[in-house]
Amino acid sequence: MKLYGYWRSSAAYRVRIALNLKGISAEQLSVHLVRDGGEQHKAAYSALNPLELVPTLTLDDELDADALSQSLAIIEYLDEIHPQSPLLPASALERAHVRAMALTVACEIHPLNNLRVLQYLTQTLGVDEAAKNTWYHHWIASGFAALETLLVRHSGRYCFGDTVTLADLCLVPQVYNAQRFNVDLTPYPNIMRVWTECNQLEAFADAAPERQADAV
Repeated sequence: MKLYGYWRSSAAYRVRIALNLKGISAEQLSVHLVRDGGEQHKAAYSALNPLELVPTLTLDDELDADALSQSLAIIEYLDEIHPQSPLLPASALERAHVRAMALTVACEIHPLNNLRVLQYLTQTLGVDEAAKNTWYHHWIASGFAALETLLVRHSGRYCFGDTVTLADLCLVPQVYNAQRFNVDLTPYPNIMRVWTECNQLEAFADAAPERQADAV
């Protein structure tokens, strides 16, 4: 397997954690999202992933329909082909709760604050740095307030009980990004408690952005 990612990409971060938890080896290939206008927009990568986003997971050396995109789809694929240490609970109801928490991050927070949106705000709409940061903080606060409530209902040591799930793989990278943008995280004690617990695990620590070969 080959994982095309970028050290600061939240979505790639999620997949790195999953690979570590599963003990799956994958060659890590960097797609620099900023240099030279963004390597994700180059023809070779666009042919691999028409969304021009990271991550992409390839299963062999061919640039074909087997290339997987979208982090949650990749993680669920890995969970299905390597069912040890499952990332989703056994019951349908519990799986739905875990997916709801994961999607709160992956669908409600991250898409509004990812690189291409922030670049559009500043480069196309002419939004200044202060306004961009206000935008970023607003959507973090909105999503984290909801996630904090879900954790009150469902968390134990981790997002859902005492076992690592897909929800934790989404939460940790989003907290990392929030810290980068100096978001005040004191209103979210359960989020921070779970974040701390997760980062004590080697699988999470080794997936951290600063530990990646392409980290700047």
